[in-house]
Amino acid sequence: MQKIKVAFFAEILYEDKDGASRTMFQLIKRIPSDRFDFMFIYGDGPDKLFNFPSIKVPTLKIPSNKNYTLSVPALIKKGLTLRLDDFGPDIVHIATPSFLGHFAVIYARKRHIPVVSIYHTHFISYIDYYLKHTPFLIGLAKRYISSKKKWFYNQCDCIYVPTRTIKQELMSYGIQASKMQLWERGIDHELFNPLKRDPAKLQEITGNKLPTLLFVSRLVWEKNLEMLFNIYRLIKLRGIECNFLVAGDGLARKACEHEMPGAIFLGHVNHDELAILYASSSIFIFPSISETYGNVILEAQASGLPCVIANGGGSKDLIDNGVNGFSCNPKSEGEFVDRIETLLTKKTIYQQFKMLGLQESAKRNWKHLADIYFNDIEQLGQVPSIYKLTS
Repeated sequence: MQKIKVAFFAEILYEDKDGASRTMFQLIKRIPSDRFDFMFIYGDGPDKLFNFPSIKVPTLKIPSNKNYTLSVPALIKKGLTLRLDDFGPDIVHIATPSFLGHFAVIYARKRHIPVVSIYHTHFISYIDYYLKHTPFLIGLAKRYISSKKKWFYNQCDCIYVPTRTIKQELMSYGIQASKMQLWERGIDHELFNPLKRDPAKLQEITGNKLPTLLFVSRLVWEKNLEMLFNIYRLIKLRGIECNFLVAGDGLARKACEHEMPGAIFLGHVNHDELAILYASSSIFIFPSISETYGNVILEAQASGLPCVIANGGGSKDLIDNGVNGFSCNPKSEGEFVDRIETLLTKKTIYQQFKMLGLQESAKRNWKHLADIYFNDIEQLGQVPSIYKLTS
């Protein structure tokens, strides 16, 4: 049988850049080479991605976030189009509705090629944080982004969404429900599991045997860092004896260090070290409401670490409040700290969350999700010839 050709467009293709990149690489590393030929088109990434045909697109630095770049396909539009035509894709996969994503969807539509996208990043939820000093622009910006999002995703044939909450929100923007398919996220259980527990390693970091609260994230404002500061201050005010451990780096790190002077900042840690931190800490805290899914919550649960998270964004679907974790008002540090105190003092509840979190995370399997994706695009790969016959 002839292989299906897939043109895969993404802004960033470095595996550990963020949660979206890690999700993409779970698929990339599982590509069945006997069934598919992939070409990758991206801005920020290696000169060549493994042994796949690769096209790097010129990029510009994003002024508000120097850790990220924006691809500008217009600078190589003619040459990029020629190379794509020479490849002859049967499927176009688009990671992000960026300039590169818009180029890709227009290219695909002109050639009657089916388009697939995975909804990775909930950009609209970032606006409140980045325009907080100009609140009069927030409504206008949200309407603009939601209209662009509606146009882009309604051009797709299949959109994989991570949670029902995100699906409902996308529908409210006018994105067609029939195009969306629930496709959660998996977990590497060999990497994240309770057997990675190493109290001695944790004690080397903290210098004591006190309970440890763990926060894992990029340190950027859209992660609701101001609430994290409030939680930290209230814990200190109440005299709760514990360590406050922060794993991650980003533009807001200096502000975090200033606002939480007694916290321990580890910067970026690799996955092996992170697995030990999850399994060895006492409670995972996560106040962000900008997640499409919340991979870190799943990683914590798979490591046997009870979670106290914000009731917002896609990640809230991972926690059944009071059953397998606590889901708190994202604007109430008092509720967060009350729940943290409950877990530090009520061992029965702690063990319940630990056990049910492990059970819930065990259901998430990357192989199963990858099989769904590859089977779907294989079927869609037959569609272009139908379009051409009827157009």
